[in-house]
Amino acid sequence: MKPFRILTWDIDELSSALKIDASTVREYFTDGRSVAFIIGRRLKTELGFRLAASEGAAYDLVDDQGEKWEARNITSGGVYFCPSYMVGSGRSFDEAGFLAKLKQIKGYILTDIEEFPSVPYWMIPKTAVENWYGSGRLGAGTKVSREKALRLIEALA
Repeated sequence: MKPFRILTWDIDELSSALKIDASTVREYFTDGRSVAFIIGRRLKTELGFRLAASEGAAYDLVDDQGEKWEARNITSGGVYFCPSYMVGSGRSFDEAGFLAKLKQIKGYILTDIEEFPSVPYWMIPKTAVENWYGSGRLGAGTKVSREKALRLIEALA
């Protein structure tokens, strides 16, 4: 599957506006946790979607049909598909919670932030993620490496 679109930024403009050096801009925009808030809002604008009613929702964006989408960044460390509350120190994967999340969303919008400042993104239907999970192609806790994520995406028609 080819990228749906590409988000572009001008590093020099960001550096000037934020009053930080270009290397710090690059560091920030390739850190999945740091940049998630900005990416979500940029996707909202690019796609004409609206934001979830709260930060604690099981999804990030809502399209014009009322369908819910989860935005996730593919980082140098990979990407995970389970709910955020299952990721991090002292947290564990819960299959029932993951499957419940899938029932609530239309799919995932995956951004490859490692390509910053030209960030490709894909709109992946939840059926693809269900198939990857059911066939054992997602790793422990539904996490996959960046390389594997890109291979899985590329293999989609």
